[in-house]
Amino acid sequence: MTPQSVQLKLEPVNATPIQHYDQRLTTQQLTEAHKTEALKFLEERPLETFVMNGLIRDNGIESLLNRGTFYGCRGNEGRLEGVALLGHAVFIDAPSAQARRSLAKVARRSQKMHMIMGERRTVENFWACYSVAGSPRLATLQVLLALNALHGDGARLSNLRRARVSDLDLLVPVHASLACLESGVNPLSIDPVGFRARCRRRIEQGRIWVWIEHARLIFKADIISETPHVSYIEGVYVDPEMRRQGHGVRCLADLCRALLPQTGSVCVLVNEAHRDAQRFFEKVGFVRRGLHQTIFL
Repeated sequence: MTPQSVQLKLEPVNATPIQHYDQRLTTQQLTEAHKTEALKFLEERPLETFVMNGLIRDNGIESLLNRGTFYGCRGNEGRLEGVALLGHAVFIDAPSAQARRSLAKVARRSQKMHMIMGERRTVENFWACYSVAGSPRLATLQVLLALNALHGDGARLSNLRRARVSDLDLLVPVHASLACLESGVNPLSIDPVGFRARCRRRIEQGRIWVWIEHARLIFKADIISETPHVSYIEGVYVDPEMRRQGHGVRCLADLCRALLPQTGSVCVLVNEAHRDAQRFFEKVGFVRRGLHQTIFL
């Protein structure tokens, strides 16, 4: 049976725009008029900004689907020196410490956030400015792995396909369990309707790839962000009973084979403590490109 459509219900993160002035920097809310400028700024560091870049390309700058508000930090000459998405999750790209400090001051006056994620040094500096007192609920380090090219003749190795809406009931509990492993919070416990709606939308966007046999989910992966420079995947899952048989590697290779013609590289974040997971991606050809940090509030 095909599940009934669920309408996304998202609330604005900030009731009114916030502006902050910090000596030579001015930080204020971005609008659709700034879309081209913001994308150009973010694309200077594609492996650090793939989430914000993808959200702007998918939804625009002013959209409830972003679950937050985009802010830009400018110098006296008017050029962008930092961009951040402040909302349910915080993503920040600000090469200078002053820009990170200015954005953190704005974040302290916005609605309570769930997570801060980004390049390690940027997040650490942002957190030091954002958190006047107290400590995070959970902080984890992730290895950034990237793949620029696949070796081989290009032949398909698996039965991988794009997910269909009829697969939703198989996908939702698996995706929720993966999210719970990382954050310690089960999204089906706090927002079951919204979580299911977001999963359905991702399917409708063609962003979830699966291998399903006889109503059994053997493999899945989500493309969270697609830009000309980077496709970012997460939520990679292999049925526990089918692991260590090469199925996951073959599916992942086929997924990368489908993505690479449209993008410069495919990247993934893997918890630094999970060496087996890192080796899984390395078998396909992924290499280490840096460290990211996630802080759960």
